[in-house]
Amino acid sequence: MTSRRPESSVILVVADGVRSDTLRKAIASGQTPALARLAASGGQHDITTVFPSVTGLAYAPFVAGRSPAAVGLPGLRWYDRTRSLLSFPHFTRSYIGYDIRNVDGDFEAGVPTLFELARPSLGAMTMIGRGLRPQDWVGRGFRWTVRAARTHFRGSLGGWLQIDRDVAADVVERVRRTRPRYALLALLGIDKASHSEGHEGPSVTEALRIVDGTVARLRDDAERDGRAEEQRIWVVSDHGHSPVRYHEDLAGLVRDRGHRVIAHPWIYALRRPEVAVMVSGNAMAHLYVNLDARERPFWPQLRERWGALVHSLEQRESIDLLLLPASPASCIIMGRGRGEAILSWSNGQYSYRPGTGDPLGVGALYSLDADAAHSATLDSDYPDALVQIAHVAGGSRSGEIILSASRDWDFRARYEPIPHVSSHGALHREHMIVPLLLDRPPVRSPMRTVDLMASTCDALGIATPAGVEGRSFY
Repeated sequence: MTSRRPESSVILVVADGVRSDTLRKAIASGQTPALARLAASGGQHDITTVFPSVTGLAYAPFVAGRSPAAVGLPGLRWYDRTRSLLSFPHFTRSYIGYDIRNVDGDFEAGVPTLFELARPSLGAMTMIGRGLRPQDWVGRGFRWTVRAARTHFRGSLGGWLQIDRDVAADVVERVRRTRPRYALLALLGIDKASHSEGHEGPSVTEALRIVDGTVARLRDDAERDGRAEEQRIWVVSDHGHSPVRYHEDLAGLVRDRGHRVIAHPWIYALRRPEVAVMVSGNAMAHLYVNLDARERPFWPQLRERWGALVHSLEQRESIDLLLLPASPASCIIMGRGRGEAILSWSNGQYSYRPGTGDPLGVGALYSLDADAAHSATLDSDYPDALVQIAHVAGGSRSGEIILSASRDWDFRARYEPIPHVSSHGALHREHMIVPLLLDRPPVRSPMRTVDLMASTCDALGIATPAGVEGRSFY
């Protein structure tokens, strides 16, 4: 009697918030031997993530192969001007809190996830879980929610590292026992430690060792059980980090300009609000104006009323880029002290035309496909900016004014349980370049995090769904 050959499987470990250089140093120093073994087998590849580069939203490429704005998730906080999903009186969403339960409902209907395509699946500490059975979703449910909320609002870094240990142990045991075809394990300790101590802090090293130990146990189990050839283990990050020295109270700034504002956590305006300030990450933000309008207005019709506000924002040291969607397929890009340019897109082609300046610093670019646009911007301060700006500016739930913070700055001066000394969310390369470790060499060089969906489908023998933005690197 011959034993049945194990089915192919993919385990994706998200080392949330780890920078490529931080990971490379840890591997070179010998602190992470299991990750070093991965790097030796399939290489460490530096790829680009999505904008906004924030936890949870940036998992959309892993499980759906699309940018977050394209699946209805423009930011960690957003305003529903259509009134189609959100309720009176504030019509806002914040996935930092109880609204996290609404992510799958907000996710674009008809866009399949890997949890739906590859069964059985397992998810852990993922914000997006559509297709997971409740019993296969580690980190979801009342007990986990209370524990995570208590840890977050107490600002307990040690508590987050212990959550990583407990979640990892649970997932290792479940993989050994149930052998899912696809598993996504997100470990958040690196991100929390980076916010608290900076990306080179001692707790970041401790959190990386948790990731390393988890990969070692997963690989050892597969080798012991004869599953090593069929099991893929990949390690990726969803965003990077950069130091923060100054915190702009963005909501207060807009309020000081004479506008009635709603912003989290105080979203119950006593009078009819004029501007919704929705910060993510905390280095990017959506500003929604003309809040009574049910359809999204574009910049030409907003200039007369809101031009003064945009001009004042452009002068702020905290703001690096202002993005003003000018139509469903074009966006004005303004850089502080660097003038403005126009980005337009159509049928998968992107064009960037400097006007009074070149805020992205890449020169004129005409009729580039997504791969060429990636190559043209990869070495700039804003890697993959053309494609990422197009996705966010073109998102139906995005704001009318979109901000990307300057280095050393973020947009929340209050209400953070852990005082941030490092942040993310912006278009800077420190936030946008992330590492990918593979357990065997790819056929072509990975480019973006959206490539992971198509590559997973390839590895599992599943047809890649239509509309996926990335391409398989196998």
